[in-house]
Amino acid sequence: MTKIAEEFLVKADEKAFDVDHRNIINHNIGKYNVAVERGLSRFANLEASKKKAHVIKWRVMENLDKFLPEFEANFQRRGGKVIWANDAAEAQQEILNIIRKNGGKSVIKSKSMTTEEIHLNEFLEQHGIDSLESDLGEYIVQLLGQKPYHIVTPAMHLSKEDIAKLFHEKFGTPLDYTPEQLTQKARELLREKYLTADIGITGGNFLIADTGSIALTENEGNARLTTTFPKVHIAIVGIEKVIPTMADLDLFWPLLSSHGTGQNLTVYNTILSGPRQTHESDGPEQMYVILLDNGRTNLLAQKDQRQALYCIRCGACLNACPVYKNIGGHTYNTTYSGPIGSIITPHMQGMKDFKHLSYASSLCGKCSEVCPVKIDIHKMLLLNRRDAVEQHENTKTEDLSWKVWNAGMAKRSRMDVFGGKIKNFFMKLLFKKMWGKYRAMPEIAEKSFSSQYQDHQKAKNK
Repeated sequence: MTKIAEEFLVKADEKAFDVDHRNIINHNIGKYNVAVERGLSRFANLEASKKKAHVIKWRVMENLDKFLPEFEANFQRRGGKVIWANDAAEAQQEILNIIRKNGGKSVIKSKSMTTEEIHLNEFLEQHGIDSLESDLGEYIVQLLGQKPYHIVTPAMHLSKEDIAKLFHEKFGTPLDYTPEQLTQKARELLREKYLTADIGITGGNFLIADTGSIALTENEGNARLTTTFPKVHIAIVGIEKVIPTMADLDLFWPLLSSHGTGQNLTVYNTILSGPRQTHESDGPEQMYVILLDNGRTNLLAQKDQRQALYCIRCGACLNACPVYKNIGGHTYNTTYSGPIGSIITPHMQGMKDFKHLSYASSLCGKCSEVCPVKIDIHKMLLLNRRDAVEQHENTKTEDLSWKVWNAGMAKRSRMDVFGGKIKNFFMKLLFKKMWGKYRAMPEIAEKSFSSQYQDHQKAKNK
């Protein structure tokens, strides 16, 4: 077992029995469930919408080599610049080059999981560049020195009392401040940063191939400010985010918002097609889109599992997952947590270090049920387990144990060769620490049902 897997087990054990943590998460996800149920009820035919979205994303992934150059050509036609980054290091360096070329000293960011994926804030800090998160949830976890807890709601693990205490310690606000007052304080602190930042950095919810545009969806308006005030705008987007046409937003925007927050549409939806044109009054003088691979083509090469790239990052599978709701987002120690993170991370960061995530599941199938683009998530988890075995990423002890179990289960006579006492001894020897820490170990009968039935039949026939 790798160190990362060992840390996962320790953290999962801690969080699963942290009552305060569970109360906060269950409260927040409970509110989400009510809103989402109401939002989904507004679809005339939700299943048909999900099937259509699945087919569109299937077509994109099967023709990614056509749609990405189409986006690039259309975006560049309006004065934008496209940079292709193979991995996190390349993306970091390209961003640093742009900032230095423009004499930038400060960066304002809107919420972006891809920038979290390449650890951009830490990288820029190492090079003397101040990088500030403008999304309220991201700003809160940045103040705490933490990573986002959830794909959509970064500070989901915190109560309003936790945030009031943080603001009191950092900014001297009263401990009894309401959420509205705390939001107003954050707005006051951040507004000046938009005006003084040299560079604005965002992600992108969708890349629109036929117009060469990026689509941003948000609830706070910080992405619009981030892309309007600074002279340079950099958008870093995963290559899988492309959709064929502008008309497809009519489907994907409502699916994303309804599954993410229960809204018909999020409050702010923006389409950007390059830097400010001569007839336009605002916008950046330069606009760059960095197309990030960072292991995505590894997943694309897996025919059975490439549908994981259909993900639109709504977070629905996290909120539905009984494992996520018990161990929380930080336990996964990955940018993308929950079920979707468990299926993509082993391909993006290595099966050896992250194969354990595919086993952190009850395989209840709820994640597949709620996915707006119909990714067969629980099947992908099983396929990852298969790959881990085929790539010999399991330990020799694990391989040997399964061989012995398989040999024993192959024949009834082998199953019955050891009595209940011997089986109970091995159960306690091998599984007491793993299974019996919080529950009593099961007691196996001295004789199997098969043996008891045979004895019963013999006695009956005498």
